[in-house]
Amino acid sequence: MSEETNEKIRILYVDDEENNLQAFKATFRRDFKIHLAVSADKGREILEQNKIDIIVTDQRMPEETGVEFLESIIYKHPEPIRILLTGYTDIQAVIDAINKGQVYHYLTKPWEEEYIKTVIKNAFEVYSLRKENKKLTDDLLRANDQLEFLLRQKLLS
Repeated sequence: MSEETNEKIRILYVDDEENNLQAFKATFRRDFKIHLAVSADKGREILEQNKIDIIVTDQRMPEETGVEFLESIIYKHPEPIRILLTGYTDIQAVIDAINKGQVYHYLTKPWEEEYIKTVIKNAFEVYSLRKENKKLTDDLLRANDQLEFLLRQKLLS
C-alpha cells in the first residue's frame, strides 16, 4: 500500500488467456487493485481510463507481444513500472523487454505467489521514488525560477 494515500497498488495485468487473468485476480485482489485486459488494445483502453502504477503483461499474445505493447505505451504512459511475464525463456524477448519496453523485471510462468508479490512491492517502491524525485526536481526548478526573477528585479531597481 502507498503510505501517503493508503490506497492499494493499482496493477494492470494483460494476458490473452482468460484463465491466467482470473487466477491472477483471485490470488492478488486482496493485496492490490487489479485491472484485467485480455489484449494489448484492452490494456491501452484501461490505461486511458484508470491510474495504473504497475503493468504486468504476458509476452506471447496473438496480435501483439508484451514487449510491443509496452513499447507502444511508453510515450503516453511513461510512469507505470513494467513487468514482463512469459512461459518461455526467450533471451531475445528479455533483451527487447529491457531495451525497448523499459521493463523493470522479467518473470517466468508459472509464477510463484510470494515472489511476484515481492517483485510488485519492490516495483512500487521504485515507482514511488521516481514520483517523489520528479516532484522534488519540479519544486527545485520552480524555486530556482523564483530566485532568478527576484534577482532580476533587484538588479533592475
